[in-house]
Amino acid sequence: MEQLGARGIHFHSVTENIDTGSSGGRLMFHMMAALAEFERSLISERTRAGMAAARARGCPIGRPRALDDQQIQAARCAVRCRGATLASVSSDFGVSARTLQRRLVGLDTAECGDCPRRKP
Repeated sequence: MEQLGARGIHFHSVTENIDTGSSGGRLMFHMMAALAEFERSLISERTRAGMAAARARGCPIGRPRALDDQQIQAARCAVRCRGATLASVSSDFGVSARTLQRRLVGLDTAECGDCPRRKP
């Protein structure tokens, strides 16, 4: 709005009766903007407080994981021990290859010692 005002362009709202071409209109515009910013800040604070309370109760925050730990170990074994592709394993579990790849990053790269289907 400041950039528009510097170029001589004024804002006029018919429904709220705000006209930034006058001093009173600019005052009303700035008051409405300040109230909107205050409301946005309150919403953010309440959201953070709600998430903290949920964490304190032990409730999980965010989207549930697509694969549990047992599925990740089975996928890891399939990829590392049997030589299956990420695409085929991810299709078997109903997730994208990228989701499976993200979950496998950082896992132990050694073969599964107890895998019955280990490559000879």
